Amino acid sequence: MPRSPWHPESFAARLPFLRRRARLAAETRAFFSSRGYAEVETPCLVPVPGMEVHLRAFRSEYRPHLGAGTRRTLWLRTSPELALKRLLVAGAGPVFELARVWRNGEAVGPLHAPEFTMVEWYRPGLSFEGLMDETEAFVRAVCPPAVAHGGVETDLGLPFERLKVAEAFAAFCGGLDILGTEGDAARLRAEARRAGLPPRGDEGWEDLFFRLLLERVEPRIGRGRATFLTHWPAPQAALARRDPADPRAALRFELFVAGVELANAFDELTDPAEQRERFERDVSERRRLHGDGEDGNWDVDEDFLRALEHGMPPGSGIALGFDRLAMLASGARRIEDVLWLPPVTG
Repeated sequence: MPRSPWHPESFAARLPFLRRRARLAAETRAFFSSRGYAEVETPCLVPVPGMEVHLRAFRSEYRPHLGAGTRRTLWLRTSPELALKRLLVAGAGPVFELARVWRNGEAVGPLHAPEFTMVEWYRPGLSFEGLMDETEAFVRAVCPPAVAHGGVETDLGLPFERLKVAEAFAAFCGGLDILGTEGDAARLRAEARRAGLPPRGDEGWEDLFFRLLLERVEPRIGRGRATFLTHWPAPQAALARRDPADPRAALRFELFVAGVELANAFDELTDPAEQRERFERDVSERRRLHGDGEDGNWDVDEDFLRALEHGMPPGSGIALGFDRLAMLASGARRIEDVLWLPPVTG
């Protein structure tokens, strides 16, 4: 029978990784404090856990003391994003949080756990390109010059690659023009067939997009050097602003290091009408996918939309997987190696 993670021998095997994690937390705080960011703490138990379509959340219920109030459903957050953006509206200025987050139904594996930590930071006035510059500086500041995972090594001394999604699909998917499909499933299936990448059954646009991304694009990036994968198709805009130069794309990037997806970032959308339209579409799609299941059923975040209506300053923000960063910084192979006590999943 495997030893429990609290067993002294199990703990001793993880201790070098855990000590590196502790130093990483201190280095992270020092990096952002030196750049004028305020460290904040936002609620973990919230009325809306996040707006990502495919995420499930852990549900709870608030019960007022002695019945003096109204019961309501609350959730463990999947991200502090919506709360941190409210602070931008409030005038808090540049903020960051080392945030504990929860995602239900997540696969458990070397890079995944249902409870984990993200470092998120948001800065008013910071451009999309400026956020890439700052992210590159942060990763270099807290990691060794070369990092590796699963046999893939990245030299962090090399300039980080900036590769547009459209360029990546053209290069690695037989010349496929992903932006030209504009979210049209039938069109993408036809283009994929022409590129020698036949769809499976009646795959929708998003299913086929992500399969090609996972199978053809991601294995080719973030290897010898780190890669920012930028300018995502508009159907994947989430909370990102569209590219003024090409509205078919959103100003979103993901960062890949040593073959590991490390971060997701946006040039933030500040238009409340467009954000409402996206949120309503996301709620409808989530209910189509999950029905009325209690771990995937919540409404539009009306309070966040009121904050946008009040006025959020232009800027950029990012969510970076802190546990994965700790793995790269320490050389750990599995996420549980950098968790002081791994969550119970069995």
